[in-house]
Amino acid sequence: MTVTTAAEPLLFTPLKIANGKIELSHRVVLAPMTRNRNHPLNAENTPEKPNRIWYPDDVVMEYYDQRATPGGLLITEGISPSLQGGGMPGTSGLFTPENVAGWKKVVQAVHARGAFIYAQLCHQGRTTVSPMTGLPAVSPSGLPWDNNEDAYPYKPVGETKMVLYHDHIPIMMTMEDIKSTIGDYCTAAEVAVEECRFDGVEVHGGNGYLPEQFLSSNINVRTDTYGGSPEKRCNFFLELMDGLAEAVGEENTALRLSPFGLYNQTRGAERLATWSHLCKELKKNHPKISYVSFIEPRYEQVHSTIEKDAFLASWGLAAVDLSLFRIIFGKTPFFSAGGWNDKNWQGEIESGRYNALLFGRWFISNPDLVRRLRQGLPLRIYERDRFYGPFPDKERGYTDYAAWGEGKDEELTRIGDLVGGVS
Repeated sequence: MTVTTAAEPLLFTPLKIANGKIELSHRVVLAPMTRNRNHPLNAENTPEKPNRIWYPDDVVMEYYDQRATPGGLLITEGISPSLQGGGMPGTSGLFTPENVAGWKKVVQAVHARGAFIYAQLCHQGRTTVSPMTGLPAVSPSGLPWDNNEDAYPYKPVGETKMVLYHDHIPIMMTMEDIKSTIGDYCTAAEVAVEECRFDGVEVHGGNGYLPEQFLSSNINVRTDTYGGSPEKRCNFFLELMDGLAEAVGEENTALRLSPFGLYNQTRGAERLATWSHLCKELKKNHPKISYVSFIEPRYEQVHSTIEKDAFLASWGLAAVDLSLFRIIFGKTPFFSAGGWNDKNWQGEIESGRYNALLFGRWFISNPDLVRRLRQGLPLRIYERDRFYGPFPDKERGYTDYAAWGEGKDEELTRIGDLVGGVS
């Protein structure tokens, strides 16, 4: 009698990235997530001497170590290339010796597990405020935040109330500012790859951060070479990727995009024209890029699926998906993020739409997520109110989630029993 066995789902099969230099053993990728758990350089943090620098300590190292699997890929939280591009409490950069030493330890721990790790470079642009950095926030155009009630999520030290974005108007970047900012990215990339030994760098080009601010027509109203048309709004991003490719090699670079996102007031028009031009130029100029990562059109940080569908319909994009970009990038490894869980991943890689899936919030509460997905084990529910620190007891909701068999079974739940799955 012939015995047949079911084929291994493609999610758990190898994938080559970095122009073939790296072979992943599976396609379950840790999504980049802000967790605000880094350690303050200046513990006193007074109005006279505010702390502006945070760095990874042993707790941060443990967090990534717990989620590393042989041949797996982790993408870090957003790491700022400069103080001006950061400032959020609990988040790290790559521009001080303490930053570098901390991330070196993280990389070493991950590599000891046989896993790979990319540093996500994230410049906040107009989404930071000067009380947090001591420097003016920068943006393609010096436009105020268009909602008078939106506040920065953390109170600066010494303040008794939240700081409103509208009261801290960013400055318009000059040509020299643009050049120096790209230089900051390139320096951070070199430090990441050459000193910290990250396997590569990913540019956060979505969620309303600086590169996407240049892409967004409601934020970028320049009329020079960096604005005024879909093609010109792409120039900052294209020059940034050119610089990074020269600095560390294009096969060691990757990017994250959210062409249909609304987060941080990215409500620009000409979405398809802008992002399709960007992607065509990137594919032409850098065909050996490691991978591209896209956020699903209907996944949104601040809106429900119903609300997001209404936005897409108002733009004439009711049926939009990522297939246009998949076609543009061809054989470049194509990742998807936004809403993947233990009930909806099946068949997605087999469909050919994606080469890998990023999991976020369910990776927080399930450090052994790869095993759980592969074996169909229940997922542990996460604590939403512990997503973002800083906390004095920062391990809780961060490194205290047990692997399967090490915790109480009654604390486990299948997705859908309590909450909807998101990433």
